[in-house]
Amino acid sequence: QVQLVESGGGSVQAGGSLRLSCPAPIFACMAWFRQAPGKEREAVATFNYFESTAYADSVKARFTISRDNAKRTLYLQMNSLKPEDSAMYYCAVDSRLLGGCWRPRSEYSNWGQGTQVTVSS
Repeated sequence: QVQLVESGGGSVQAGGSLRLSCPAPIFACMAWFRQAPGKEREAVATFNYFESTAYADSVKARFTISRDNAKRTLYLQMNSLKPEDSAMYYCAVDSRLLGGCWRPRSEYSNWGQGTQVTVSS
């Protein structure tokens, strides 16, 4: 088990930017999920130890997942934010590569407590 603590959430206006951080050692799969009230937790972006990335269609070209190896931190840069991006954002990691990192939340073994992102119109 690893302790994950997300930071960087906050309230911004539509069109603004935020960068979320999640200090963590490298894992086979690392991901950002989000969950809005009344909705399922969904994958937003994933990153594997080959530095391959994947994104939900709704955030492509706006969000960037990356990892700073020196700082041992996973990031999610969020630009051109929309009100529909408002949610609790979670960092998740797993030591298994399996068939890829784009997989259900049940297949991620380590989770942070989340950081709230609120985007106003």
